[in-house]
Amino acid sequence: MGPAETWPLSLRSVVQMMLHQRQAICLFWGDDLNMLYNDAYAPLLGAKERDALGKPFRDIWSDVWNDVKPFVDMALGGEGTYAENMRLMMFRNGFEEETYFTFSYSPLFDDDGRVRGLINVTVETTQAVLAQRTQQVMRRELMHRVKNSLAVTSSVISATLRQAPSLEVARETITRRLAALADAQNLFNDNADSAEVDVVLRAALRAHLDHSSRVSLSGPGVKISSQQAIGLSLAAYELATNAMKYGALSVDGGRIDVSWNTHGRRGFSFTWQESGGPPVEPPTRSGFGSRLTNRIVAAYFSGEGRTHYDRDGLRFELNGQLA
Repeated sequence: MGPAETWPLSLRSVVQMMLHQRQAICLFWGDDLNMLYNDAYAPLLGAKERDALGKPFRDIWSDVWNDVKPFVDMALGGEGTYAENMRLMMFRNGFEEETYFTFSYSPLFDDDGRVRGLINVTVETTQAVLAQRTQQVMRRELMHRVKNSLAVTSSVISATLRQAPSLEVARETITRRLAALADAQNLFNDNADSAEVDVVLRAALRAHLDHSSRVSLSGPGVKISSQQAIGLSLAAYELATNAMKYGALSVDGGRIDVSWNTHGRRGFSFTWQESGGPPVEPPTRSGFGSRLTNRIVAAYFSGEGRTHYDRDGLRFELNGQLA
């Protein structure tokens, strides 16, 4: 570009203005569109800043040249441009990164009124755009969880009302079942999206046990999604409630062995085995509890649930997939 004192007065004036601005600004001048920039623009260059000064536009920003060339052509044609939150895949630090910029290109004129370059006033909006994207994902996830919770709540209430012998029994049953649902949901009050299986089961069984020795839990450390955790919690609650009324927890000597395991890439199995309780008699009709464990909970795991009414102790088996 030659010594600064040989530059056109128009260029020197723009450069002086640019250098005194705190807004990130760069300009490109001459046939090769050589680059000049102020201190505020330097961080946007990343590792490119080491030798960017005076380099041609096409060389220093070769990674995004094809994206911005239409704007360059418009500015060199004498027309100002503006882009908001434009996505640009850059290699400014030696690796590919997704960036977003809001910027304007305006023509620069020499002392004779001819367009000899362009000026770029810009702000990087990458963090703002990515934060907004994260908020949108969280908002969708929140709505998804709310809808699922309402669906489960509605199913619990309607099924209980249909099968309860009286409104008083229905009221008590609904209260207990919704409390179990709330306990499961409380596991995710800190924005967690998963929970350990043993933590889920202990929370679901806490209210049913007169002594911790009545139930044994065994299985590997496995995290399951929030929705699968709620489903498993409801299953454990229903099984424990049934055990208190008719099964192993209804007598002093009864106990429950709960185990789980993983297999393959995402396979998951869960077993509830009761022993030491009264002789088991298969129910004369299928209630909401069995439908919940065998079908609704199994659907959370895209699998199959089966309840076996063995005479020496009820056994529930779930086989499915982790989310």
